[in-house]
Amino acid sequence: MTITRDRLIVAMDLSTLESVKCTLDNIGDAVSYYKIGMESFYSLGEAALSLMAANRKKVFLDLKLHDIPNTVSRSVKALCRYAPAMTTLHAAGGPAMLRAAVEAAAEASAQLDQERPKLLGITVLTSIDETEWAAVGHTRSIRDSVLRLADMCRQSGMDGVVASPQEAAAIRQCCGPDFLIVTPGIRPLYGDKGDQSRTATPAEALRNGADFLVVGRPILAAADPRIAAIEIVKEMEG
Repeated sequence: MTITRDRLIVAMDLSTLESVKCTLDNIGDAVSYYKIGMESFYSLGEAALSLMAANRKKVFLDLKLHDIPNTVSRSVKALCRYAPAMTTLHAAGGPAMLRAAVEAAAEASAQLDQERPKLLGITVLTSIDETEWAAVGHTRSIRDSVLRLADMCRQSGMDGVVASPQEAAAIRQCCGPDFLIVTPGIRPLYGDKGDQSRTATPAEALRNGADFLVVGRPILAAADPRIAAIEIVKEMEG
């Protein structure tokens, strides 16, 4: 069983190698899992991932792929050489795109003789509220849309989804106990919501069925990131 500390993923949304190194040094062994998203990957590329490997950290490679099936298939194969533990695609790309990604990940990982990364579908970003969702042209509620996308991901062979903690319980009920749920939008007790709309505390997210929690600014912007991470783990354990 994954210990509580290993269910916390720190969002390494930083653009310089020095800041990434400093964060890793400051947090130390309090965290074993980091998210490398678009800001870090586009700024630092392979250097960020090499640094994670050198420090024996697991990587959640969050690049949110969304394109035609052939392009996504080739992209997934290229990303597999970095051996991420998890990586993401926009569920809105559709079943054909998702199935192509699953097949590509399995093929590339077999060729590289390594474990296949878990593939997660991005449902609805946690910064979006019902007003913005409707402004894009959607007629279903966010909750209904998230559940529909999650079930589509499951049927397409994906390992799980990224969704807000507010939808986690419904996803768990819909998609079963083995379907991974990764939740951003986590704000510790008394924390500032920032630009997030659909949030929860660490303990609430886990009670709702989340497997992993992604936390960025509450840790990175803290006076002592290590202490902030430890306190969040304590909240998770509570």
